[in-house]
Amino acid sequence: MGTQTMVNMATANSVPVTLLTGYLGAGKTTLLNRILTHEHGKKVAVIVNEFGDVGIDHQLIINADEEIFEMNNGCICCTVRGDLIRIIGNLMKRRDKFDHLVIETTGLADPAPVIQTFFMDEDVQAQTNLDSVVTVVDAKHILQHWEAEEAQEQIAFADVILLNKTDLVTPEALDALERKIRSMNALAKIYRTRNAELEMDALLGIGAFDLDRALEIDPDFLNETAHEHDETVGSVAIVESGEIDGIKLNEWLGNLLQTQGPDIFRMKGILTIAGEDQRFVFQGVHMLFDGKADRPWKAGETRKNELVFIGRNLDEAQLREDFRACLV
Repeated sequence: MGTQTMVNMATANSVPVTLLTGYLGAGKTTLLNRILTHEHGKKVAVIVNEFGDVGIDHQLIINADEEIFEMNNGCICCTVRGDLIRIIGNLMKRRDKFDHLVIETTGLADPAPVIQTFFMDEDVQAQTNLDSVVTVVDAKHILQHWEAEEAQEQIAFADVILLNKTDLVTPEALDALERKIRSMNALAKIYRTRNAELEMDALLGIGAFDLDRALEIDPDFLNETAHEHDETVGSVAIVESGEIDGIKLNEWLGNLLQTQGPDIFRMKGILTIAGEDQRFVFQGVHMLFDGKADRPWKAGETRKNELVFIGRNLDEAQLREDFRACLV
């Protein structure tokens, strides 16, 4: 394959990482302060872009002169003034000081390069595992900057979406917005929040990005919204019974990523490969692709193929046709 394969070498001692993203003013800082002050029993390390912009509660910070410093509640903080990989390396020297790492990206950033760091760099890979991408969405103002590429990418890459400031919009508007988001991203769990209030166990240590976590999509729900695809970013879910020819699959995915990689933000799937007793799970981020044999199919379990593609300008009919051509 001409695409870069990603291998997860994370060890049992690896640190789960939550990537926190969202448009300016959506409520990321509120959420970050909540994570830092919450009594969740975890020691959290935080990497933020610039403290000046973020507004972390000044009572939490002891000494911000160093690049990496401890906050007075025992959390560790640092800024991405330097290179993310280098900072993670420095943080890992204090591995005993924290249980979870949160990285906050700027409101105008495409999260993809940060996500890819966790696939590309061997040291980062060995020491950390991407737990989930969490996006905070401003329910009242999101439609004003819906056309902005960053806003769409942040939604498209999310595993968890906080539909925040729900008290500022009508229930009808909220339902419509949730449908719009769901049509763009079929994989994300959507929580409706006020002041970014969410239980920590829905946020930290959820393993949403992990390959081993099966897809939890409802393809029927997607089909209801399929006719609303006027956005360029959308989700395509394919659910098919039957067995897959592994060689054809490899050729198809390799070709797909070479020709449409930049437009495919994420893909995830569970497949039944002919002649194999185990489920095959895979996921991709742009050109990066990782697949592996997962647990065996259980007795009585219906063997099937479930795939989700999230990206720009996806041709649903073509994807279906090409996938069916891989069936034995």
